[in-house]
Order: sequence, then structure tokens, then C-alpha cells
Amino acid sequence: MHIPDGYLSPSTCATMYVASAGFWWQALRRTRRQMLGRALPRLALMAAFCFVVMLFNLPLPGGTTGHALGVGIAAIVLGPWGGMLAVSLALAIQALFFGDGGITTLGANCFNMAIVGSIAAWGLYQLISLGSTANSKRRLVAAALAGYGSINLAALLAAIEFGIQPMLFHDASGAPLYAPYPLHVAIPAMMAGHLTIAGVAEALMTAGLFGYLRRNEPALLGLAKSGSESNATPKTPRSLWGGLALLMLLAPLGILAGGAAWGEWAPKDFADQAARAQITAASGNVAAPAMAPKGLSRLAGVWTAPLPDYAPRFVKSAGFGYFLSAIFGVGIILGVVWLVQLLTGRRDETRDLAERER
Repeated sequence: MHIPDGYLSPSTCATMYVASAGFWWQALRRTRRQMLGRALPRLALMAAFCFVVMLFNLPLPGGTTGHALGVGIAAIVLGPWGGMLAVSLALAIQALFFGDGGITTLGANCFNMAIVGSIAAWGLYQLISLGSTANSKRRLVAAALAGYGSINLAALLAAIEFGIQPMLFHDASGAPLYAPYPLHVAIPAMMAGHLTIAGVAEALMTAGLFGYLRRNEPALLGLAKSGSESNATPKTPRSLWGGLALLMLLAPLGILAGGAAWGEWAPKDFADQAARAQITAASGNVAAPAMAPKGLSRLAGVWTAPLPDYAPRFVKSAGFGYFLSAIFGVGIILGVVWLVQLLTGRRDETRDLAERER
């Protein structure tokens, strides 16, 4: 679901950046005050969790792979605006440092997964759980459907963005310049695995984490009893950081599922006979172009990540490299959030001092 560089035209990428920028601005404006103090570590935790959970690849039909997103639980815990920021941060770190998703397509990836995913998850949870008590089973069902709906809507948007490229952007002979498969191929290929395996994994994960938090940390879900922490910003419990550390240790399991995700093939794969066979099988037996589309080849190398494919060059073991990548990614996320907290705190101190001196 992480659209790489070269699969979307420059104009499509620009449009998606503009669309995402408006939501990012609103998210920053709406969460500025609540993300200070104790709330900012929650955003860091959710961003780090989303980053790590996306490392766990799952085998999907057609020999491709997919993964959960974590957007469902992030939106429920942080709200839609906080969820947008947390998932966008995780996606930005993946693209910039690990080459998972493109730089030119980051706006599209964030729009699909972080923005629409968060709105869908939060909206579904609120709608389905409306009027239910804190301990109602309906809230658990709402969390599961929030996760399931959000990941599938994100996958559908990505499929549409893939599928409109051949129709809108092609050369004089009709050959596609960017993503090669039209809508009638892209949508079934993307949705088959997400409606079944990846979507179910997201639903189970969201419901499981929701159930754990409801039993142990209800304040994080806004379900604390009156007179408790319901009127205060809850602390981020250490047990959740411990759970994140355990996920990082288990991260090497994420490379057990072989095969590339649909629509994330490298340009060289289009000229490789074995890779072409896999692409064709995953695309409803519709053969791919003999060579990578020209625009795709031109834009694919626009950015070289320092740790491409979560495989540091100085590490020979793929599993250990994957584990180190999890540590690096989480460390970068925590560093970014700490820097934001530091700068924001200093700015607010300066403003308060100026107001006192008036």
C-alpha cells in the first residue's frame, strides 16, 4: 500500500500533497494544545507502534504481501487529528530513511492511510459505539470494524490512484508512463488481500488492543470513570512502552512472508522473467509491460534512502538488520517528537514571559 516513487505522475503527486497539506495544517492547529505535556508521548507511542506494526508482512493471495497499519487504534486513542499526525510521521520516517513508499508519493500515502484512514476509523468507531456503555461489547465490535474499514478504504484509494494513471498519462502509442495497470486490474488486485487477510488482521489487532486498554488503561480511550482521570490528560503507561519493545524484538518475523506488495515492484522487475511471472499472477493474469514504463523508471531513483528495504548495508544478517531498522525507526520518531516538544515548550515559555511583562 506504500506507493513508491514513479507510480504516480508528478501532477498526481502534487495534487495529493496539496490535499494532505490542508489536513496536516488543521491537525496541527487542532491538536496544538492537547499535544503538549503528557499527550505528546501518546502521539510518539502511536507513531512508533504504527511504524513497527507495518514491518510485519503477511502473505496475501497472488503471492504478494501486505500488513496492518495501526491506524484504527491510533485514531481511537488520539482522535482523528492526532491519528493523522502519528501515522503521517511513521510514513514519513519509512519513506525518508528506509525507502518504504516514495518521497514524491508521500502526500498520497499519507492521504490514503493517515488522513482518510484516521477519519474513517474514528468515524466508524464513534458511529457504531454511539450510546453504548464503556464496557459494552458493541465498543469492541466498533473498534474491530474501525480497523477493518480504515485499512480497506486506504487500500481502495491507493488502487484508484494506481488505476487512473494509464488512463490519464500515456505516450503517443498508448503505453502507460507510470503505474501500468488500469482500474479493472488494480482494484481487484489490491482489494482481494485487504478485504480478507490484511483487513482481518487489522480488525483483530485493533479490537485486541482496545480490549486491553479498556481493561487496564481506560483513560487513554476516554472511558475513565467520573472523578478519576477523565478530566486530566492521562499518562502513557510503561506497560505500553514495554509492549512496543517486545514488538521490536519480534520484528524479524516480518520478513518471513516472501514476495513484494502489489504495485511496489522495482523497475528492474519488469524485465526479469521470474519477477514478471509473479507480477502477472498477482494481477489477474494480465501481463505487465515488457519494460518498466518510462516515467516510472525516471522517477524511481529520485531518492535513495540511507537504509533501503530495512536492510542496513553493514549488517549481513537480514533478520538482525530488520531488528536494527525497527530500533532506528522508533528512535528517529521519538527524537522528532522530543524536538517538537522542546521547541514548542520554549516558544510557549517565551510567550508567557512576554505576556507577564506587559
